[in-house]
Amino acid sequence: MFDNLSERLQGTVKRLRGQGRLTEDNMREALREVRMALLEADVALPVAKAFVEHVRVKASGREVLTSLTPGQAVIKIVHDELVHLMGDANDGLDLSVRPPAVILMAGLQGAGKTTTVAKLARFLKEKEKKSVLVTSADIYRPAAIEQLHRLADELGVNFFPSSTSDDPVKIAQSAIDEARKRIIDVVIIDTAGRLHVDDEMMAEIRDIHAAISPVETLFVADSMTGQDAVNSAKAFDAALPLTGVILTKTDGDARGGAALSIRHITGKPIKFLGIGEKTDALEPFYPERLAGRILGMGDVVSLVEDIQEKVDIAKTEQLAKKLNKGKGFDLEDFRDQLMQMENMGGIGSMMEKLPGMGAMAGRVQEQAASSQMKGMLAIINSMTPHERRFPDVIRGSRKRRIAAGSGTQVQEVNRMLKQFSQMQKMMKKMKKGGMKNMLRGMKGMPGMPF
Repeated sequence: MFDNLSERLQGTVKRLRGQGRLTEDNMREALREVRMALLEADVALPVAKAFVEHVRVKASGREVLTSLTPGQAVIKIVHDELVHLMGDANDGLDLSVRPPAVILMAGLQGAGKTTTVAKLARFLKEKEKKSVLVTSADIYRPAAIEQLHRLADELGVNFFPSSTSDDPVKIAQSAIDEARKRIIDVVIIDTAGRLHVDDEMMAEIRDIHAAISPVETLFVADSMTGQDAVNSAKAFDAALPLTGVILTKTDGDARGGAALSIRHITGKPIKFLGIGEKTDALEPFYPERLAGRILGMGDVVSLVEDIQEKVDIAKTEQLAKKLNKGKGFDLEDFRDQLMQMENMGGIGSMMEKLPGMGAMAGRVQEQAASSQMKGMLAIINSMTPHERRFPDVIRGSRKRRIAAGSGTQVQEVNRMLKQFSQMQKMMKKMKKGGMKNMLRGMKGMPGMPF
């Protein structure tokens, strides 16, 4: 997300940082570039104009012009304005009501509502330690009801059954009654996708809202539709008292215009970002963290949270002890590292959160895509335990057998073994002396951009 915007803004920021002093000319040029970057990212014109004007006014202040590092002072202003544009702080769900807290989901067809219901249920169950019941009031699409039922079973959350012959209002009311009887904390109600120009369907969701008085009414928007997502959110807010927005498919959105425009235009906070297809691919929206990523400052807090949640600390400690005892790094260890990296969203996702590395993230994501990672894992899984422990025995006939077993070519097996060899060297450098040696060891490794 924000790949194009990040690249443009980081280039502008770099030039400003190198200025010994700010003049009207270089400031005007920098702001023009910022404005163009925002417009190319599909940010609404009024939002881009307001943003640039706020930066210009603040950057013209005496504190900035007399600063020893005026370029850095302006960068701080751009960062703070980005944070303000996106809502200043994380705006969480309001669940401080007598149970059950009811969440109503609304949105256009194809925005990913049903999957988002499952993601939100998982988030509330695992992160907030809430008991959750989900139900579908989408009586027009039997597949949506079945999909939600299957996802609920997979996640171990409660599902209230419904059918295409039921009334949507009664489905919602019955689900809440059931949750109340079973003392369940949160009820999430999925609704049919609808166009905001469809009066009959909009009347239906207004009736559901009036009957159940949800504590949260969330609009699910596809971020890849850019300004259409913003306009739809505005139209839905005119019909329903929305409390927030969930932006989906942000992992495939290189522009990010919806995220930067939606708060300014609708006044509604973005509460979550959908960052992938899996049910754990939902993260709370933190404007400050995202602004840091856009400007290449990184997001170390999110990276640390990812590590705490997704890295198997016991296995990491076990590997450290093994290396300290002088035992070599083998393909079993390599497989563990790849799986942990995959759990954290891949190399690109990790680098995006490291200060100064964000500009590389887009290129890395292309080269180290999930399919490539899965291919490497398939190759290792096609080896015998002996081959994984003693990779040097893997020669011609073994390579052909491994390629056939993993559905790959011998060249791909060779490439994976070369990457493993690079990783072995990197592990030795890590043992001897920290991140600097590790990065030097990664230099030239296939799939790395430096």
